Amino acid sequence: MIEARHLTKTFKDKKRGLIKAVDDVSFSCRPGQIYGLLGANGAGKTTALRLLATLLQPTSGSAVVAGFDVATSPEKVRANVGFLAASTALYGRLTAREMITYFGQLNGLPDTEIAVRTERLADELVMHDFLDRRCDKFSTGMKQKTSIARTLIHDPAVMIFDEPTLGLDVMTARSIVRFVRDCRNQGKTVIYSTHVMAEVEKLCDVIGIIHDGRLVAEGTLAELQARYGEKDMEEIFVKAVGGEAAIAAAVAKL
Repeated sequence: MIEARHLTKTFKDKKRGLIKAVDDVSFSCRPGQIYGLLGANGAGKTTALRLLATLLQPTSGSAVVAGFDVATSPEKVRANVGFLAASTALYGRLTAREMITYFGQLNGLPDTEIAVRTERLADELVMHDFLDRRCDKFSTGMKQKTSIARTLIHDPAVMIFDEPTLGLDVMTARSIVRFVRDCRNQGKTVIYSTHVMAEVEKLCDVIGIIHDGRLVAEGTLAELQARYGEKDMEEIFVKAVGGEAAIAAAVAKL
């Protein structure tokens, strides 16, 4: 389970002064649930995910992931989390199998278990055609599938996906969305950040909309449709953040 309470992260900028990238954000996600975190560029969603994954320390507030506090037990949190960052790179000279094996070893798994889990992930992500090819020869979709496999090789209870289908072709994106849905069906706790409104509508059990560092709306798709009087997720998003002028003003701050 993930539980964030009044989570806040501030940064100092020479020109803009003190910036609240995440501002008093609270939400929870249970096992067998996908929580969709939706926001424009610079809204604070990636910073929030990095706080949960212990890549950043909160300025104030708290978060508990898989029963462990992100501030006081970061190693235990990391042992139970798979975090797919949007900007993660691969080692080009390694094959996909070697890449996955390396991260399995970093997580303390025996080689026999790594081999079994690698085959299972390769089945689920349709990777066998390129599993033994070097990563520097990969397409964007191959790289993303390899990144997902290495992120999940230790079979974490909590999974955090930051823009997992960004830049992918339709078929590859569909296979990753299907994989994420299967993770939920296996009882995993999943946070899913995306710009693709159709993915939010298809995948997410609960949707949180973040704007200018604050969580401005939260609920199921049906609840948000009723609250804002719109069926389309894009229209709901625009209304929740205060209209297109508010989006433009937030982007201008970047």
